[in-house]
Amino acid sequence: MKIEHNSQSLIYRTPFGSAKTDSKVTIRIALADFGIPSHIKLVTEFKGENKSYDMAYIFSSLDNTFYEVTLEFDDKTGLLFYYFDIGQNGTSVYYGNNEEALGGIGKIYDKIPDKKFQITVYDKNFETPNWWKNSICYQIFPDRFCRSGKSDENLSKRQNIIKRNWGDDPFYKPEQFGGEYLANDFFGGTLSGIEEKLPYLANLGISCIYLNPIFRAYSTHLCKTAESYGIKVILDGVFNHTGSDSLYFNKKGTYDGIGAYQSKESPFYNWFRFSKYPDEYESWWGIDTLPQVEEHCEDFQNYILTDKDSVVKHWLKKGASGWRLDVVDELPDFFVKTLRKEVKSQNPDAVIIGEVWEDASHKVAYDELREYFLGGELDSVMNYPLRNAMIDFVMTRIDAEGFCKRIMSLKENYPAPAFYGLFNFLSSHDTERILTVLGGKTYSNKDEECIARLSGNEKEQAKARLKCMIMLQMLLPGVPVIF
Repeated sequence: MKIEHNSQSLIYRTPFGSAKTDSKVTIRIALADFGIPSHIKLVTEFKGENKSYDMAYIFSSLDNTFYEVTLEFDDKTGLLFYYFDIGQNGTSVYYGNNEEALGGIGKIYDKIPDKKFQITVYDKNFETPNWWKNSICYQIFPDRFCRSGKSDENLSKRQNIIKRNWGDDPFYKPEQFGGEYLANDFFGGTLSGIEEKLPYLANLGISCIYLNPIFRAYSTHLCKTAESYGIKVILDGVFNHTGSDSLYFNKKGTYDGIGAYQSKESPFYNWFRFSKYPDEYESWWGIDTLPQVEEHCEDFQNYILTDKDSVVKHWLKKGASGWRLDVVDELPDFFVKTLRKEVKSQNPDAVIIGEVWEDASHKVAYDELREYFLGGELDSVMNYPLRNAMIDFVMTRIDAEGFCKRIMSLKENYPAPAFYGLFNFLSSHDTERILTVLGGKTYSNKDEECIARLSGNEKEQAKARLKCMIMLQMLLPGVPVIF
């Protein structure tokens, strides 16, 4: 008995991949050495509703007999999951997605499969900025990029700053996560330093800069941005939490205003989630210098999103060309939908990139299936699945076929406007540096600091592997992002 459906082959599913609203998708299955089936059904799950479709015989080719059904989509967006129910002699066998749930050729099951094929049905009007899809982007952590003879930072309000020499190792204690994270070592990179390097970046062919946070905060964030040399700038939007030493929380009394920590009468008190006022409050990953924000608070929404000069609009007016949303999976769907509406009303060509570490088309966060790629939220996401696949490939953990499966799964599940706008990176401020990874090193404790060292041979091998990864990064669909 042979059953085959390949969700990535036009023989079995056409058109390829995701589907627009008000479109049609034809799905086929082939049987061989099966006899005459009593029934062949396509079973779908869409927005909580299950349907069963009888599949019609269309033709036979060699030993294969093909059956098909055409699905018609209306104006509803969402994820459609499907599998096949084939009957013979009073019993059924089932055909679903493969064990890896990567799409392509599936698998026979003796019960309804947990792993089902996916079709992402997205808004037919969903578009993403062409300038972004044609960019080469350069990520800059401002404090660590370039010092300038000018002084455009103001750190005087911090009393416990450690000023590092350029080239020193960053200070980091592993116990800081889950405890107090001081983030108080500064190397002195400035926005003026970035401006001075713009000719260098333009000469590299860079057409976009992604800046890590530049706004005043408890950690190494600077002041404001600039755009010149025809290079667009996108900013980091951290809207899930603030700093405890911010104007809004003001735990250390740094600012003249009254923060939420200081008084329940503060205009910002309702922005935060206190369990026992004032010292017990919800914070990001238990780090008490990063108090969590209550996104349902109307005042907070107005300040960040909807006011005439809200944060997301203000910086677009100043010349920014979009936002990268930090920990977007911790922002409610309604918040991201409102953000898109407000950003696009200010600048329809602004880009919105989300930080998602998995396949974003079926990401589940806080028990909710997220709707990033249905046309009403993100333009695209950081491509962690590609980064992981490239590392596994050059480190020989997977072969070329395994690498191709991972890439094709994304191409199948992501709407084309999002797929060609993917943020393709090798390392970032949130990951181990790529040479460390490719040298086979992990962080080790030394004098309460974590320092990774590569030997000469390890470094040369890492560089050779990195060249292979850069070639893939530059040639695969999406936006190459250099850190």
